[in-house]
Formats: sequence, structure tokens, C-alpha cells
Amino acid sequence: MNLEVLEQARSHFEAKYGAKPAIAAYAPGRVEILGNHTDYNEGFVLSCAINAGTFFLLSPSGSEQVRLTAADVDETVESSLHDLRPGEENKWANYVKGVAASVRDLAADAQGFNGLFLGDVPVGSGLSSSAALEISTALAVAKLWNVDISPIETARIGQKAEHEYAGAKCGLLDQISSLYGTQGQLVMTDFRTLEVKNPPFSNDCAFLAFHTHAKHALVDGAYNERRESCEAAAKFFDSRLERPVAALRDVTMKEWQDLSAEMEPIHAKRSAHVIGENERVIKGIEALNEGRFEDFGALMYQSHESSQTNFENSCEELDLIVDTSRNVPGVMGARLSGGGFGGSVISLVNCRDVETVGQAVSSAYEKKYGQKCGVQLLKPSAGASIIS
Repeated sequence: MNLEVLEQARSHFEAKYGAKPAIAAYAPGRVEILGNHTDYNEGFVLSCAINAGTFFLLSPSGSEQVRLTAADVDETVESSLHDLRPGEENKWANYVKGVAASVRDLAADAQGFNGLFLGDVPVGSGLSSSAALEISTALAVAKLWNVDISPIETARIGQKAEHEYAGAKCGLLDQISSLYGTQGQLVMTDFRTLEVKNPPFSNDCAFLAFHTHAKHALVDGAYNERRESCEAAAKFFDSRLERPVAALRDVTMKEWQDLSAEMEPIHAKRSAHVIGENERVIKGIEALNEGRFEDFGALMYQSHESSQTNFENSCEELDLIVDTSRNVPGVMGARLSGGGFGGSVISLVNCRDVETVGQAVSSAYEKKYGQKCGVQLLKPSAGASIIS
């Protein structure tokens, strides 16, 4: 939590609304560590809340009016509490409106408010600035309206805002990671049961995110194709195995090896990635519990190789960063993080080597593409909360 950003947000709030905020909430962004495209296959994902996030400040407006300000761009949107519809302009407001509308419907006595948000999660970095905004909004308005909402229901409210107000069909990973983060620990989510655990991490290690700023065409179509392929693969295994298979979560790599030759080749490749990722998450938890961080890093490299060859959701910018990192002292593992086709690479590094690793990888990227990639130090951090 960056307290300088909080003070900036408070200053902006007082300048905008002429009063101090009554409530302040904070929600961190997140990074996916292992478990790529496993969430919609009812599998396992290892992630963490990060040391960057969004602050949402508010005070009662004294009427039914809702005023929302994005402090970073100094834009304000106004609407009635009872008419929180998504708009075509100032689309950042749709995330807030969607969340506020859901919490309003649970409140016995909702009232209008003046709200403002400011954060330090780079937009478009793949670190989920949108979920940080949704969750900080949810905590703040729930506090204002005295609504008691469980963490999982809060996550679902954020997801609903993405679906219905922002038009993004996301899963629950981003919101859960933001809510269940713990200082110095990771977040392991079972996307069948939504059970969440917090495996340990080490103070001697950290994550470096390398932002390529690359986003390739056909991402949405490619995502849909891969999801459909995974569903087709699950149906195949369900027809061949002697037990029910509801999703690829239910298939082992041994079973894949026994039956994959009979599958459509593209379905075989896609399912190999997901099945392998689920097993890598389980092995990764064991490595973390035993302090075997080199072994954990090896699993990250394996994950990226599977993204390249099986899921084919990497790209040359991501591959360059991962390949470069293999020869940089202090790097234990690296892989693409998130949907792929651009975005960021997450690498596991020794804390003492953070600066030299960042310089080496960024320089190699600049030599190839004429510009440096963004470098950001990420540490497993506490989850969302109301700020007293």
C-alpha cells in the first residue's frame, strides 16, 4: 500500500468536493504465478496480491446524487443513485457504477455519495487495475451503506460489474486474489470449490514483472477458440474414462498420455497445457512449503514452454524476455502471466539481484525492439481493506 498515493487521493478529494472523505478503502492488483487458463477449467491457480493497488474515497452527498471522479485524469461523472447505467463515455465509471448498483440492491438504506479513486497499478499491464477498482469500490460503498458482504460475494459483485457494465467476460481470479491476499504469502484458489489457501513465500525472493506493452490482434477470438477446445477435450475424456469428467480438472497427465493419440490434435495440445498447469500448481505448492524455490522456478519455465507449444498463447516479445532471463544470474524462473498474446512476464528472482536482473532483461529487450520494457518489483502483499 503506497501511502503517498493515499495522501494524493485525499488532497484531490478535498479539492474536488470541499470536504474530507468519510471512508477510504484500498484493494491491490494481482499477478498470476502458476495456473494459466485453468480457472474456467475448474482447476487451480496460484496468484498473489501485489504491492500496488487502488484507493477509493467517499463521503455522503446528502442527496440521491452520485459523483465519481477519476483523479488520475481529473474526470467526473454524475448520475442518480437509482440510475446507475453503463455509459459510452468515461468508461472507467462503468466499473464503479456496476459495483455500486449491486451493493445498493443489498442495502436497506442506500444514499448518494461523492467518490474518488486513485491508484498505482499500471493500466494495461496485466496486473488487474480493474479488479482493484471494483473491490475498493465495493468495500467503500458497503461500509457507507452498512451492508455485510462475504469476500466471495464481494468478488462476484466485481465480476458482475465486469460482465454487465464493462463487457469483459472475466473469471473470479482477479477479484479473489485482491481480497484474499496476505502479506508475504501467495493465494491458491480451487476454482471448483472456491476454497482459498495462502501458501508461504520467502523474504529472500521477489517477483519482477516485465511489461511488454504488446497486445496482438485476434486476442478475443483466440481466447474463445481455446476455451471451446478445452470444453471439447473434457467431453472426449468424459466419454472414454470410467468416471465422470466435468472439466479438465478431472483428468491426469497419465490419462492424457494414454488417450491423447485418439483426440483431435488441437484439442490434445490445448488440454495438455491445462492438465499440466494444474499439476504444476500442486507441485509448486509442495516446493514452496519445503522452501525449494529453484524447483518452483523450474515449474514456471515449464509453464511458459507449455504456453508456447501447447496453448500457443505466447508471442515473440514474451518469449524474448523468458529466454533472456534463463541466462541472467539471480533468476530462478519466468513465464507469461495472464491471458497471453502480449502483456507481461513474471519472473522469480533473488532479492539481492533485483536491480541487475531488471537492467539485463530490459537492455536485451531494448536492443531487440528499440524500447525498454517496463520493469516492476512485485511483492506478495495484504488484501483489500477499509483504511481506518
